[in-house]
Amino acid sequence: MDLSSVIAEKMVFGGSCLAKIDNKNVFIPFAVPGEKLEIEITKSYRDYDEARVKALLESSPKRVQPACPLYQKCGGCNMMHIDYDYQVELKTRILEELMERAGVSVPKIQTVLGSPLSYRSRFQLRDGGMEGRGTNDLVPINECPVAVAQINEWLKNCPMQERPKGRGILFGHKKAQPELSLALEREARGELKAYKKMSAKEKKKHGKKRPMGRFEGISQNEQCPVQIELCGKKIMFDAQGFFQSNIEVLEKTIPLVTQGLSGKNALDLYSGAGTFSVFLADVFENVVMVEHNRGALVFAEQNMAGKAHESYGISGADFVKKNVQSLVERIGNFDAVVVDPPRSGMEKEALDWLRSSGVPVIKYLSCNPSTQARDIKALADSGYKIADIRLLDFYPQTSHIESLLTCVLA
Repeated sequence: MDLSSVIAEKMVFGGSCLAKIDNKNVFIPFAVPGEKLEIEITKSYRDYDEARVKALLESSPKRVQPACPLYQKCGGCNMMHIDYDYQVELKTRILEELMERAGVSVPKIQTVLGSPLSYRSRFQLRDGGMEGRGTNDLVPINECPVAVAQINEWLKNCPMQERPKGRGILFGHKKAQPELSLALEREARGELKAYKKMSAKEKKKHGKKRPMGRFEGISQNEQCPVQIELCGKKIMFDAQGFFQSNIEVLEKTIPLVTQGLSGKNALDLYSGAGTFSVFLADVFENVVMVEHNRGALVFAEQNMAGKAHESYGISGADFVKKNVQSLVERIGNFDAVVVDPPRSGMEKEALDWLRSSGVPVIKYLSCNPSTQARDIKALADSGYKIADIRLLDFYPQTSHIESLLTCVLA
C-alpha cells in the first residue's frame, strides 16, 4: 500500500479537495482545504488520480463531527464533516470560480439559506433502505439527521423487514397533504425504464410493444399526487416525479424568481408541475409553460386552473423549432422568461433562440452551475448582463449547488 503526504489545496465542484503529487492532480473526498493528509491512491488516470484519506496529519479547525453515524457509508451527504458556515463559503467560491472560468463577470454572490439539518422532504429508497456510497450495497436506515420529522417518524416506526421492496419515494412535510406519502415504483414504469435502456437489437428481440408510461393515458397512480402549500398557494405534484426537497429554501426562492417582473406574457421553460407559473400568473396577463414530461403537465394544468395560460408538452428544442415563432406572432413577445433546465442545461435550440429573442429579463435557475455558466456565457455574448446571482443552498451537508441568475438585456 503506497501512502503519500499531501496538503489539500482547495475544494472543487463535486466536493473533493484538490492536491498534487509530482504535479499531477489528486482528488480527495471528505477532506477540508488546508489539511495535511496521509492518502492512498484508489484510482489512477492519465491526467489525475483519486484518493482516500488514511490519516489526518493536521486537521482543519473547520472540521466537525458528522451528525450522522452512517456518514460516508450512505450515498447521500458528503460535506457533513465541515462546519456549515464554511460549507456555504466553499460552495460560493466554487460557483464564482465556475463563472470566472467560463468568462462570465458576476456581481457579489448572495446566499439563500435554510436549516442545515431536518430539511429534506423527499427520499428515494431501495428495498426500504439507502444506496451505499459507490456501491450497490443496501444501507439500513432508521433515522436521518437531514430528513424532516415526518420521514424520520416513518423510518423509526416501520422496521426494515416490513418496508416495501423495490424503489419508492417518500415525501413528507407539515405543509403537505397527506403529510407523508410513499409512492412505489409501479411495475409498468420499471418495465418502461428497462425498455428504454435496451439497444435496437434487444428491443426487436424483446418482441413486445413499448410499455406505456405512467401518464401516457389519462389515469394517475393514486399513490402519487401530493398537495403542498407554498407561499400561501396550494401546488399539486407527482411524488414520483421531481419536486424540490427543501421547502424552506423553495419558499424563499419563489419571490426572487418573480421579483421585479410584470407584463403581458411570461414563458416558463422547463416548467415541471408549474410551481413558478402559478406565481408568475399573479404578475403577468398570460403564462406559457413548456415541459417535455407530460405527466408533470397533468399537475401543471390543475395548478393553473382559472389562470390565463397555454402549455406545450414537448421539449424546449421542439418548442423552438415548431411553435415559438407562430406563438410570438399571435400573442406578442415575452416580457420575461424563467428557465429551470435539467443538469445538462438548456438545449442548443432553446439557447440560440433565447439569445436572439430580445426578451428583456431572463431568470435562470440551475442545479448544475457548470452547464449554467456555459449557457450564461452565451447569453452574455449576446448582450445580456448579469444583474444578480444567488447561491440557493437546497441541499446542506452535500456539495450540491443550485443557483439563480437574473440576466437583463443591456
